[in-house]
Amino acid sequence: QVILVESGGGLVQAGGSLRLSCVGSIPPFKDFPVGWFRQAPGKEREFVAVISWDGANTFYQDSVKGRFTISRDNAKITAYLQLDNLKPEDTAVYSCGLGESYALIPRGEKIAYWGQGTQVTVSS
Repeated sequence: QVILVESGGGLVQAGGSLRLSCVGSIPPFKDFPVGWFRQAPGKEREFVAVISWDGANTFYQDSVKGRFTISRDNAKITAYLQLDNLKPEDTAVYSCGLGESYALIPRGEKIAYWGQGTQVTVSS
């Protein structure tokens, strides 16, 4: 039924921080890369970050480099996205996805499962 569940969103002022969680419900979660995406009002969903199955490799969208950090704890079947120095333009619904390929996640392709999303709102 529900494979991935995000949490941790909220309302913060510019410059603030949030830590998002993506909790998997199945052990095979640990065998696949996880991506974070976001969709702002009136815009299409965009790629934010990806992490390999073992956490050894990460890749970020240019606009969040140095501010966001993706990580995972496979023992907890959980991936995280640490959001620091948030800006109003970061406001969006953030979703995690379990992907087939690390290389294809930045393109939004071959995402097997999606979470329902968690709202991040950054005020000026």
